[in-house]
Amino acid sequence: MTKKYQIVGVGNALVDVLAHCDDSFLAEAGIDKGVMQLIDTDRAAELYGKMAAAQEVSGGSGANTIAGIAALGGRTGFMAKVRDDQLGNIFAHDIQAQGTDFATKQAPSDHPNETGRCLILVTPDGERSMNTYLGVSCELSADDLDMDMLADTDWVYLEGYLFDSPANQAAFVSAIEAAKAVGGKVALTLSDPFCVERHRDAFRVLVREYVDLLFCNEHEMQALYQTETLDAAMEIAATEVETVACTASAKGAYILNGGQKIHAPATATKVVDATGAGDLFAAGFLFGLTNGRDLMACGTMGCVAAAEAISHMGARPAMDLKELFGDNKLM
Repeated sequence: MTKKYQIVGVGNALVDVLAHCDDSFLAEAGIDKGVMQLIDTDRAAELYGKMAAAQEVSGGSGANTIAGIAALGGRTGFMAKVRDDQLGNIFAHDIQAQGTDFATKQAPSDHPNETGRCLILVTPDGERSMNTYLGVSCELSADDLDMDMLADTDWVYLEGYLFDSPANQAAFVSAIEAAKAVGGKVALTLSDPFCVERHRDAFRVLVREYVDLLFCNEHEMQALYQTETLDAAMEIAATEVETVACTASAKGAYILNGGQKIHAPATATKVVDATGAGDLFAAGFLFGLTNGRDLMACGTMGCVAAAEAISHMGARPAMDLKELFGDNKLM
């Protein structure tokens, strides 16, 4: 029996605030280049005041992936916590306009924490430095999950960023149990090397015990397994999870499954903003996987979608991914 959803995501609901800057701005503001740093309300206000003219778009890693799949025609749902405020309403509207079911109950307008946002500073080399105020998004708990949605999906997609509080971790466990109880599968994205460093032991257990498909980049993979080389990390990962999809920037992506190691080459493009490359890779890969494509095709779809994401500011697709897949003889 066909389930209503192909993929349901569980992650952070964030609005991305993107602006260009140079390396000296990062140094003066005390920002580590190329990583995600968690910030509080005061720091968010301080940085926002210093940023150049910015573009505001709905974001969040898992939400970007789900929006990309929906844009391709995939049947998707998403669960994340927002407050009943301006940014929360913008987020809910945007993801539903993409064709994704989103019905997580909003926190009341007088809640002390606001809807989350990510202040993204993009340097001329396309590298992004993310300063994330999680706000109410990190309060997503098992009580916020739509169990009917989780019981009617082929895959649940978990965002590693959403693993910083006990309530979030309990929500992960509940989502996994609900999906697995009806034969669903679990995909996890590791999200960021610092995220892995904070939760390495818990992630290792999660991957070994529950995850069917692991998304990561080379830095996250090496952080998880504490190896000197990517090859050494992939050897360990291949023994712990059924399928691994590991991106490696200009080198493309490596797919591990059943003793195979498949290489999908990167799609050439000019890097404008690396925000969302991994998110859209996962979108392309999962769309291919849930539509019966082989792993090489899935990896190629991921690389094409990632190239589209980094060719412009922002993490949501600016071009029709279906057309791009057609141009690359993937549809």
